[in-house]
Amino acid sequence: MRLSLVQSRALLGLEAAAVTVEVHLSNGLPNFLLVGLADTEVKEARERVRSAILTSGLEFPSNRRITVNLAPADLPKDSGRFDLPIALGVLAASGQIDGTQLAGHEFAGELSLSGELRPVRGALATSLALHGKSNPARLVLPPASAEEAALVPGSHVIRARHLLDVVARFQPQPNTCDIDPQGWVRLACSAPVASAHYPDLADVKGQAGARRALEIAAAGGHSILLVGPPGAGKSMLAQRFAGLLPPMSIPEALESAAVASLAGRFTLPQWSLRPTRTPHHSSSAVALVGGGSPPRPGEISLAHHGVLFLDELPEFPRAALEALREPLETGRITISRAASRSEFPARFQLVAAMNPCPCGWLGSGRPCRCTPDQVARYQGKLSGPLLDRIDLHVEVPALSPAELLEAPAGEGTSTVQARCQAARERALARQGKDNHALQGREIDQHARLAGEAGSFLRNAAARLGWSARATHRTLKLARTIADLAGANAVAASHVAEAAQYRRALQAV
Repeated sequence: MRLSLVQSRALLGLEAAAVTVEVHLSNGLPNFLLVGLADTEVKEARERVRSAILTSGLEFPSNRRITVNLAPADLPKDSGRFDLPIALGVLAASGQIDGTQLAGHEFAGELSLSGELRPVRGALATSLALHGKSNPARLVLPPASAEEAALVPGSHVIRARHLLDVVARFQPQPNTCDIDPQGWVRLACSAPVASAHYPDLADVKGQAGARRALEIAAAGGHSILLVGPPGAGKSMLAQRFAGLLPPMSIPEALESAAVASLAGRFTLPQWSLRPTRTPHHSSSAVALVGGGSPPRPGEISLAHHGVLFLDELPEFPRAALEALREPLETGRITISRAASRSEFPARFQLVAAMNPCPCGWLGSGRPCRCTPDQVARYQGKLSGPLLDRIDLHVEVPALSPAELLEAPAGEGTSTVQARCQAARERALARQGKDNHALQGREIDQHARLAGEAGSFLRNAAARLGWSARATHRTLKLARTIADLAGANAVAASHVAEAAQYRRALQAV
């Protein structure tokens, strides 16, 4: 009767909870039992482990009763990440490797039938779970997954290519002649050189008002809605917005990469590149905010520290749009299920675009076929509470052929991005956060109105019927405009510019 213990981790949201893989061999009817709230993918590991051990030339104890327990029993487990620790547990319990040497290691990896190790999702989240511990375990991962995990500073990550490469390191009397030096390699903890390339804002001709609004949104972290006829350049502007944001810090890059890794979509060239997610307007609420069983991150989490671009905004399902209201305020999304509760980060900048009417030509100079009722019904697909949470409502007019062909190139992304970064640095030095994140007393303290600015804002709010949220968002917007101008106090001119971005859609 033999028992072995192998350490691994299970993913629950961005958390990587510790899992102990217990393997017990005993006499009795031959059987391979796997228990511990395992999903179908995990239960299928029995066949992969058996084939991988046999094709690798090792002995599988087919004449014994094998019981594998994934502890704790109440923690859901999914994916093929437990193939490698289960195989090592079987080999340790049968005496083919030294189980005592497995201590201090954590293993994750999917096995092919030939014993090759395949990548698993969430490797970066697993490595982050070990980050900061006084005596972190050595993390053994397959190729590609190991390179992800090695991005975490101070991590001890080992890349293994084949089951035999791992077995050779834990045999009681290892044969050094059989060890492939490239099959077991400790990776250096280093991030790739950041080479973020974004489309250039200089490609956009004309549209001075929309360009100014993008600059304000990037400087203060504000959300923006672009309204205009088809072909006016709304999508072109939105695709260049990420380049105006400041470069990602190492913690931000790690968080963004961890979410992408959890969804199995991270690649090393994406490192330190602010994501721009563009879901189709037929996307469901679950696709946008996340969900499933077990919960997976949605588009708003994949856009963490980046941009979520929603084109054709009124065409999205109403439930999907309303689900964005809370994340826009809190920067996080909590997905609760009967058996689990997961929390994902969702601090994104919303860039939305829409036509002013169903046919798209209202106010563009071309004949509009829509009746007033159709226009009201189309714009009414966007609820007041959602529009209240979008800081800038910007008209993007159609350009005439002469303007399009003769207009000189505007400022490039690098020039505008430098101004946006300088404005953000002023805000961070003053209050420790971006202007859009100011709450409660922080608004009164850091967005004080000078001179006639206070009376101007009160009159504008009363005449336009702003809510308290809209008034505060206008005040924060004015604070960003003042930062771009290098002003210490918010003047009436700053409030006046901010107020024009809060007009109603019917005015388009």
